[in-house]
Amino acid sequence: MLLIAGMSDRVPLTEVGAYAKRVEALGFDILHVPETVHDSMVVSLLALMATERLRVQTSLTLAFPRSPMLSALQSWDTSAAGDGRFDLGLATQIRQNIEGRFGVAWTDPLRRMEDYVTVVRAIWKSFTDGSPLNVRTESYTLDRLQPFFNPGPLPHDPPTILLGGVNRGAIELAGRCADWFVTHPTNSHPRFVRELAMPALEAGVESARRDTSPRIITASPLVTGPTSVEVDRSREAQRAVLAFLYSTPAYQRSLELFGWPELGPRLRTMTRNG
Repeated sequence: MLLIAGMSDRVPLTEVGAYAKRVEALGFDILHVPETVHDSMVVSLLALMATERLRVQTSLTLAFPRSPMLSALQSWDTSAAGDGRFDLGLATQIRQNIEGRFGVAWTDPLRRMEDYVTVVRAIWKSFTDGSPLNVRTESYTLDRLQPFFNPGPLPHDPPTILLGGVNRGAIELAGRCADWFVTHPTNSHPRFVRELAMPALEAGVESARRDTSPRIITASPLVTGPTSVEVDRSREAQRAVLAFLYSTPAYQRSLELFGWPELGPRLRTMTRNG
């Protein structure tokens, strides 16, 4: 078992290094870096440069606003700076954010993500062995990588890839092509993992005829604090986050599993009304 620490998306960039050092000193194996108000690659680089042993994983970097080449190159550099201690986590996000917040066209997210992973790994192969880049998928075509733009091989293995997911299709996709599967805060309950995530993950593994399954990381929200007042404050903060997340229809499968299907629409109405 690995000990994985999270990090608030509100940690100032000037304090990321100190935070990562403390996580490492406490004995954690991995630090998960979110992407909401900061670029996850920048935060990861700051954490890696401040530590010696700690592994850093983005949880999760938004794929579609970035070209596969950009993600491949950024993660290559980040891995090099961290002596191979970096892993790339990728997420689709929801249509409203991709179109409305990033101005990027929305296409079939599962097909596109599978293509994205294929292309990123093909780019890494070209970086490693100098072979010509010529990868064509339904979503992407990349056939140009002159030696002038090839950074060359790393002195260690390329980053591994994490995928997250809530619905069955996304979890099966992780089973087909990811090295790690990361639950969402809305679907990290043991019952969800046992009854819904594991069967979907194994179905993906079998369909791809893989010999090994992705490692599973459960991203469970934590309530903690040095005093009862701080614990209560932490609990309310987590309730607010979950209320916002569960207002999104794509994240409401857990509510249905536990017999609360009416809660999602209520939260959605409350969110829209401010």
